[in-house]
Amino acid sequence: MPVTRMLLTYDYVSDVLERRGPLREEHLANIAREVEAGRLLTAGAVGDPPTGALLVWTEDAADAIPAFVEADPYVRGGLVTAYHVQPWTVVAGA
Repeated sequence: MPVTRMLLTYDYVSDVLERRGPLREEHLANIAREVEAGRLLTAGAVGDPPTGALLVWTEDAADAIPAFVEADPYVRGGLVTAYHVQPWTVVAGA
Protein backbone atom coordinates (compact mmCIF):
# COMPACT_ATOMS: atom_id res chain seq x y z
CA MET A 1 0.00 0.00 0.00
CA PRO A 2 1.48 3.39 -0.96
CA VAL A 3 2.42 5.83 1.79
CA THR A 4 2.57 9.59 1.36
CA ARG A 5 5.54 11.49 2.72
CA MET A 6 6.43 15.14 2.33
CA LEU A 7 9.73 16.11 0.70
CA LEU A 8 11.57 19.30 1.49
CA THR A 9 14.46 19.93 -0.88
CA TYR A 10 17.05 22.66 -0.57
CA ASP A 11 19.35 24.11 -3.21
CA TYR A 12 22.62 25.37 -1.71
CA VAL A 13 25.04 28.11 -2.63
CA SER A 14 28.17 26.75 -4.32
CA ASP A 15 30.39 27.54 -1.31
CA VAL A 16 28.13 26.01 1.34
CA LEU A 17 30.99 23.98 2.87
CA GLU A 18 33.02 27.11 3.51
CA ARG A 19 30.09 29.08 4.94
CA ARG A 20 28.07 26.60 6.99
CA GLY A 21 30.41 26.26 9.98
CA PRO A 22 28.91 28.91 12.29
CA LEU A 23 25.35 27.80 11.45
CA ARG A 24 25.74 24.02 11.43
CA GLU A 25 25.22 23.23 15.12
CA GLU A 26 21.89 25.10 15.28
CA HIS A 27 20.82 23.65 11.91
CA LEU A 28 21.47 20.08 13.10
CA ALA A 29 19.78 20.77 16.47
CA ASN A 30 16.63 21.93 14.65
CA ILE A 31 16.67 18.73 12.59
CA ALA A 32 17.13 16.61 15.71
CA ARG A 33 14.14 18.28 17.39
CA GLU A 34 11.92 17.47 14.41
CA VAL A 35 13.12 13.85 14.39
CA GLU A 36 12.45 13.55 18.14
CA ALA A 37 8.96 15.00 17.60
CA GLY A 38 8.28 12.28 15.04
CA ARG A 39 7.68 14.67 12.14
CA LEU A 40 10.99 14.35 10.28
CA LEU A 41 12.03 10.85 9.19
CA THR A 42 15.43 11.43 7.59
CA ALA A 43 17.55 14.27 6.28
CA GLY A 44 20.89 14.84 4.63
CA ALA A 45 22.99 16.64 2.09
CA VAL A 46 22.86 15.68 -1.59
CA GLY A 47 25.96 15.61 -3.77
CA ASP A 48 29.69 15.61 -3.14
CA PRO A 49 30.32 18.42 -2.59
CA PRO A 50 26.77 19.16 -1.44
CA THR A 51 24.51 20.96 -3.90
CA GLY A 52 21.46 20.75 -1.68
CA ALA A 53 19.62 18.67 0.88
CA LEU A 54 16.68 16.31 1.09
CA LEU A 55 14.44 16.10 4.16
CA VAL A 56 11.70 13.47 4.33
CA TRP A 57 8.74 14.28 6.57
CA THR A 58 5.61 12.44 7.60
CA GLU A 59 2.49 13.42 5.69
CA ASP A 60 0.91 15.01 8.76
CA ALA A 61 3.96 17.26 9.21
CA ALA A 62 3.10 19.34 6.14
CA ASP A 63 1.92 22.25 8.28
CA ALA A 64 5.17 22.26 10.30
CA ILE A 65 7.49 22.50 7.31
CA PRO A 66 7.09 26.26 6.56
CA ALA A 67 7.97 27.17 10.16
CA PHE A 68 10.98 24.85 10.06
CA VAL A 69 12.24 26.49 6.87
CA GLU A 70 11.70 29.99 8.22
CA ALA A 71 13.65 29.18 11.38
CA ASP A 72 16.46 27.23 9.66
CA PRO A 73 19.78 29.04 10.10
CA TYR A 74 20.89 27.82 6.67
CA VAL A 75 17.92 29.63 5.13
CA ARG A 76 18.32 32.73 7.30
CA GLY A 77 22.06 32.75 6.61
CA GLY A 78 21.64 32.72 2.85
CA LEU A 79 23.02 29.20 2.25
CA VAL A 80 19.74 28.01 0.71
CA THR A 81 19.01 29.58 -2.67
CA ALA A 82 15.67 27.82 -3.18
CA TYR A 83 13.51 25.25 -1.49
CA HIS A 84 10.57 23.11 -2.54
CA VAL A 85 7.92 21.19 -0.62
CA GLN A 86 5.96 18.47 -2.33
CA PRO A 87 4.21 15.21 -1.54
CA TRP A 88 6.01 11.95 -2.33
CA THR A 89 4.10 8.73 -2.85
CA VAL A 90 6.26 5.87 -1.60
CA VAL A 91 5.42 2.51 -3.21
CA ALA A 92 8.33 0.51 -1.81
CA GLY A 93 9.96 0.77 1.60
CA ALA A 94 8.64 3.13 4.20
